Amino acid sequence: MTATTAGPVRFEHRDDPLGLGTATPRLSWQVRTDEPEWTQTAYELDLDGVVVRVDSAEQVLVPWPFEPLASRARATVRVRVASGDDWSPWSEPSTVETGLLSPSDWSARFVSPVKLGGIGAPAPILSHTVTLRPDIVSARLYATAHGVYEARLNGERVGDEVLAPGWTSYRKRLRYQTHDVTSLLREGPNNIDVLLGNGWYRGRLAWAGKRAHYGDRLALLAQLEVTYADGSIEVFGTDEQWTAHNSGVLADDLYDGQHTDMRGTESTVDAVEVVDGDLGRLVAPEGPPVRATEVLPALKVWQSPSGRTLVDFGQNVVGWVRLHLRNTRSGQEVVVRHAEVLEHGELGVRPLRSAKATDTYVLDDAAEVVVEPNLTFHGFRYAEITGAEVAAEDLAAVVVGTDLRRTGWFTCSEPELEQFHRNVVWGMRGNFLDVPTDCPQRDERLGWTGDIQVFAPTAGFLFDTAGFLSTWLADLAAEQQDDGSVPFVVPDVLYGESPTATAWGDAATVVPWVLYRRNGDTGVLARQFDSMRAWVDKISSLTTDGVWAGGFQFGDWLDPTAPPENPFAAQADSDVVATAYLVRSAEIVAETARVLGRDAEHYEKLAADTRDAFVRHYVTEAGRVLSDAPTVYALALEWDLLPTAAQRAHAAEQLADLVRANGFRIGTGFVGTPLITDALTSAGRPDLAYRLLLERGCPSWLYPVTMGATTIWERWDSMLPDGSINPGEMTSFNHYALGAVADWMHRSIAGLAPAAPGYRRITVRPRPDAALTHASARHETPYGMASVAWLREGGEFTVDAEIPPGTAAEVHLPGREPVEVRHGRHHWTVPDPVTPRPAPVTVRDLLDHPELWPKAVALLAELGLGEDSARLAAEAAPFLHLPAAELASKLAMKDPSRDGAAAEAALAALLG
Repeated sequence: MTATTAGPVRFEHRDDPLGLGTATPRLSWQVRTDEPEWTQTAYELDLDGVVVRVDSAEQVLVPWPFEPLASRARATVRVRVASGDDWSPWSEPSTVETGLLSPSDWSARFVSPVKLGGIGAPAPILSHTVTLRPDIVSARLYATAHGVYEARLNGERVGDEVLAPGWTSYRKRLRYQTHDVTSLLREGPNNIDVLLGNGWYRGRLAWAGKRAHYGDRLALLAQLEVTYADGSIEVFGTDEQWTAHNSGVLADDLYDGQHTDMRGTESTVDAVEVVDGDLGRLVAPEGPPVRATEVLPALKVWQSPSGRTLVDFGQNVVGWVRLHLRNTRSGQEVVVRHAEVLEHGELGVRPLRSAKATDTYVLDDAAEVVVEPNLTFHGFRYAEITGAEVAAEDLAAVVVGTDLRRTGWFTCSEPELEQFHRNVVWGMRGNFLDVPTDCPQRDERLGWTGDIQVFAPTAGFLFDTAGFLSTWLADLAAEQQDDGSVPFVVPDVLYGESPTATAWGDAATVVPWVLYRRNGDTGVLARQFDSMRAWVDKISSLTTDGVWAGGFQFGDWLDPTAPPENPFAAQADSDVVATAYLVRSAEIVAETARVLGRDAEHYEKLAADTRDAFVRHYVTEAGRVLSDAPTVYALALEWDLLPTAAQRAHAAEQLADLVRANGFRIGTGFVGTPLITDALTSAGRPDLAYRLLLERGCPSWLYPVTMGATTIWERWDSMLPDGSINPGEMTSFNHYALGAVADWMHRSIAGLAPAAPGYRRITVRPRPDAALTHASARHETPYGMASVAWLREGGEFTVDAEIPPGTAAEVHLPGREPVEVRHGRHHWTVPDPVTPRPAPVTVRDLLDHPELWPKAVALLAELGLGEDSARLAAEAAPFLHLPAAELASKLAMKDPSRDGAAAEAALAALLG
């Protein structure tokens, strides 16, 4: 017997498989072994004594081999694995329980107060009392709402979910939850109370301020099922026997906050009535719920210049403030306002636009009380407190978001780059709140398709997003229009305002493909395939002579050269971007068809024809791409849009020159930013990618870090160097999209990349640079932990890697041929490949050495060229191909009265 163990079994993408929504859940497990030659050749699965053997090396999302489960079924599964005749022990048992799989399983009906709970009225509580017999064995509460709900049984809170049932495309898909409430019940009377809030269903959505997008009545659907020792079951569902009364929550809104009266005044009891609610749209969760995931103490309390009490929690978070108050008096009002930044020493609330982001409490007499909201959330680092004297120990920030399992980490020797990576993580935590939102603070917080399209690879490394994004993709398909158009936001609350746009609608193809590549999930491809095809068919119908030109586009959104009031004004031509994306999405659909065993020919031809049209319309014979912007070269290089080696070489050279000429400041928006470092790396210039990443001037990735940012900003200059907020109407300090470069950091700096779906094969290829002495990344793949760590020290370059069982890795080390390794821990040492850069001999080389710029600027000033390094970079760009001496000579011709020979000699000496 080898020292090999397997399991436990995981069901679909659920960490807690209570209330699973499928009768045939796919199964996964990890293997641990210290046998270097071990290879799984078979597995056995045991379902409550029924054993099935499968001869296969698969261990991720394998098909359910048993009879389908019924609704409410509870089953225990174990696994053991074999390598030849050598079997592991059985794993620890894992238990799965299905939810209500059919509308017929529901006897409950949606109910709503007859008179109470209207728009603008206090949040209602729906109540019922059930009398139970002795010998309760188990109990489940199945619940959902039109609105958001918080349930209590006998005064105890049910579950720990926040803002349940979350936000889906309510008209077509409404999520319900399954709660184990066995421990909360007792023999005799049991009181059920469910608070209903507006949430996304009836609260404000989007900047227009519209309320009640899905309906004007809150409603509850709840079904309590109690099982007794004798096997009998009692079912209690919402019906006309329930009652309603007002809560102390006088107002609640996701944008504006919550107003709560703590004095416990009496409320009129109201009847409820059954309201329409299609039970066929009910779906079980595919991923984890929204929870309070962390509590951060306040770091500082002080008085602002205007005399207001301000609090700093040290981190831009999403959630709310918890206050611990003492010796309160009846009628005392405490107000908490929230903001992400300070401006002129006060809360910087202008970026919130119309969102009030304010919680108010009317207190009762109490020696001690803790107050916090439960029907709203805010994006903030700072808070302003009025109505009570508080100290730092009285305050905490409750961090709220989808409770995703962390799977990825990165470290390096540069503290500011590590801080940037932390900012990416926190930006994702704040914006992955049931849907992947753009920002969590202003009057928006929508599931913008373009943002997640560019960020999905980074997200899939940092956290387990499989269930989270698969359910969002189901909403995308549900919201997709009949002609294949994809809304700008999902769920779609911009009806009539969403024409087709590249890079945004391409989330329909890119996101499922990323999930497949990162998780090995062919199921999400099968489910989304019709949606993927419909999108590509739609945009291909918009082409003229093979290219997608004209019409509305976001383009390379938020290019740093765009003025604050016009984020569309990018350097990259939007037609070039749109046509490039059509090639990419058509290729993805073709590859998806091959994975699924379907005919890929039509989409292969569409991709090839569109690539030809792209070159015909937008690329010169020499390889210059229309608009000559960094983004168009990054697209052309990374998506293989240039047919000849000469064109590719010229495009790579031009991209490098543009990066240098811009002084290594960033020159891309949403579309180009995820690709530019990869394009430079593929072009053989990872050193320039490093320089771009590590630049600290504005605009750059590290500029916000130098300004104290703790999340990724929406704009490169959301805060200006003088500490004032960008004057644009649209400014957020928590917006994950521009953090998409973290995926390159994981794959290229640390050198840990997937080479096959689900990391079944791994590429280990660290790319060291003089800027760093060490870097590492580790990722919990579906097969187990994979990691790469490297160190430059004493002239040696050491690499350590961990490869999980069930996978293999191809290892690329500097100066060595690639080698393949199996699972286990590996160590290599080679000579340090990083050598001092050679002395510059051309102006292009000079631009790689900004430490020489001051001298070069001074010398070139004698020739009338440049007043600072930025002008040097820009004005010297046309001459980058010239040797230094020839450049100096040509520039001297501009002004024959100057001593050109002396300047030429001085510049030539400087440049070697």
